Amino acid sequence: MNKQFILFLFLILSTFSFGQIIKYDTLRETQYAALPYYSYGKGLGLTSPDSIFQLNIRFRMQNRATFYEDEFGDESIDAQIRRLRLRFDGYVGNPKFMYSIQLSFAPEDVGELEDGGNINIIRDAVVVYKPNEHWDFSFGQTKLPGNRQRLNSSGGLQLTDRTINNAKFNIDRDFGLQIHNTNEFEDKLSYNFRGSISMGEGRNWTDNNDTGLALTGKAELYPFGSFKKTGAYFEGDLMRETKPKLMLSAAYSQNNQAKRERGQLGKELFASRTMRSVFGDLIFKYDGWAFMSAFMTRMADDPVTVNPEDANDIRYVFVGKGVDFQGSYLFKNNFEVIGRYSNQWVDDEIRNFEPNTQQFSLGLTKYIWEHAFKLQAEATYETHDYFLDENTNNWYVRFQVEIGI
Repeated sequence: MNKQFILFLFLILSTFSFGQIIKYDTLRETQYAALPYYSYGKGLGLTSPDSIFQLNIRFRMQNRATFYEDEFGDESIDAQIRRLRLRFDGYVGNPKFMYSIQLSFAPEDVGELEDGGNINIIRDAVVVYKPNEHWDFSFGQTKLPGNRQRLNSSGGLQLTDRTINNAKFNIDRDFGLQIHNTNEFEDKLSYNFRGSISMGEGRNWTDNNDTGLALTGKAELYPFGSFKKTGAYFEGDLMRETKPKLMLSAAYSQNNQAKRERGQLGKELFASRTMRSVFGDLIFKYDGWAFMSAFMTRMADDPVTVNPEDANDIRYVFVGKGVDFQGSYLFKNNFEVIGRYSNQWVDDEIRNFEPNTQQFSLGLTKYIWEHAFKLQAEATYETHDYFLDENTNNWYVRFQVEIGI
């Protein structure tokens, strides 16, 4: 009798326990099915269980300290968050329909808020349709297909900032439509074409009162095939190309009835001007060695504009040209030495207001996790040749930490 009772009790408890396991497993599977999938690659990725959307989150930060000395011996120390960016990208509904959003929060990224002006937190906000591996169509605000260093992320630079020519001649970000045709292969001739139609006034501009648009076209050639891991879009040969790789590119942009001093950048002119820009780039990488060269120019008829209410108040299109040369070698311990030379000439129409400039830079970078986590030291010497032979010489030394995901 006791044995039968014990056996009966054992069966009851076993059945109850088995039922609990089934219910727990079923509940757990139901909960997991409602959660997104996580991945850690370039940033933090989330994908819905039914794969109808994907979100990738990234951030990066540049903290720097700089010691300056100018021609007159005045010294200063500047320490700041140079860049603080937050980026979201992914797709919705179908991987062919992608989006990219980038926000900036550092003071120099946002700039001063002027009366009636728009705050510059939004850097990128663009929707992309990519029907296949060769074509993509984008609509929104993002970088125009201009000079290569501007297209590279500031997080992918070898030195702490871009060149003086990029600062004056690049065509930056704009709102519009872009079409890209990509034909990249590992070990044979590759080529890309980029084109855009945009508003021409730069990011976050809403005061449009004419029909002037900016038209931009670009062609890229890779004679020996594409670089490893999109290496044409970051500086330095971090991938240590086992075969020589070369990229040649040329771009042309015409900004009709532009309202700002540098097209998409600068103060507002007193009268609109049509600007024409030309860019040429070369990138070479092989076995830790890297070399880059760039040519940039901006042209405009009658570049000087005058305030109709004050003849002494003028604003002008920054017209001129410049060249950059940059070389580097990456050691096996991931230390890299970099040298750069830039020369900038302004056109005669604005020679009274702007100097010709030369800049020499020497840098040392330690890559801890490629470009995502690195330590950078840089020394730069700059000369300004003014029209009245008043030359000035300035220099600075800088230390910067870059980190991001």
